[in-house]
Amino acid sequence: MSNKAVIAGASGLIGSKLLNILLHEPYYDEVLILVRKELPISHKKLVQLVIDFDRLDDHAAAITDHALFCCLGSTRKKTPDLTVYRKIDHDYPLKLAQIAKQNGVEQYHLVSAIGASSHSSNFYTKMKGEVEEAIEKIGLNCLHIYQPSVLTGGRKESRPTERLIIGLMKVVDPLLAGRLKKYRSISAGTVARAMFNESLQKQEGVFVHASDKIKLLA
Repeated sequence: MSNKAVIAGASGLIGSKLLNILLHEPYYDEVLILVRKELPISHKKLVQLVIDFDRLDDHAAAITDHALFCCLGSTRKKTPDLTVYRKIDHDYPLKLAQIAKQNGVEQYHLVSAIGASSHSSNFYTKMKGEVEEAIEKIGLNCLHIYQPSVLTGGRKESRPTERLIIGLMKVVDPLLAGRLKKYRSISAGTVARAMFNESLQKQEGVFVHASDKIKLLA
């Protein structure tokens, strides 16, 4: 029996780390990535499907098998239009989850964010909480939600403010103990490794992993 993984958001910080792991670990025989434009990567296990995310139903037949990893996400700087921002971080992940349910995908892995809550007054964490709740209601066989704190790992684009925050976290992290440990910064590679490790488990239900737990899973 072959194992196939599907990644949405393979060009992002966590998604690119995850892609590298999936391609080089022997567990998965095929890795399908859903992309807006083809990535400059080639591998015998890699299949690239260039799609319009506004027309996900047109590509539903390809979203099958063992695990779907959703690493989609944007920023206010890249996507100042909040309607488009919500589409990327909420609507697309939700639609992918609906397709996964429809096609009997065994596992769905969603990258969310620390503090995600539909009751939050912050646009970002409220949106993340809303998509988590909406996806939970679909009734997937196995749903993993990852809530990382400040991500480290070297992005391709320049983000001066983020670099400043990461530098600050190096000082603050050791001070965050006990229940505050989940707010410590975490590397994108650690999140990706945890996602891969959890995909190897035979589980059913909903699992929510904050940063401190993600580190243990990796």
